[in-house]
Amino acid sequence: MNGLSDRFPVVVRQLRQAHGWSQERLAEKANLNRSYVGEIERGIACPSLITADKLARALEVDLSALVARCERG
Repeated sequence: MNGLSDRFPVVVRQLRQAHGWSQERLAEKANLNRSYVGEIERGIACPSLITADKLARALEVDLSALVARCERG
């Protein structure tokens, strides 16, 4: 796992789990479909910038911080 597209699902899952949330809870907070959140976490779906921002806000981090965590990998 090296690229942003490889790291993003891992980081989203880590942050979600750090909050103690289910995928369903994150989906509710981000106003997304639960199955789509699952696809993102499995690396099946690649979210748009707008969706990434929704996830970041729901996870209580800035989008730039979310991306930076992915880049540090």
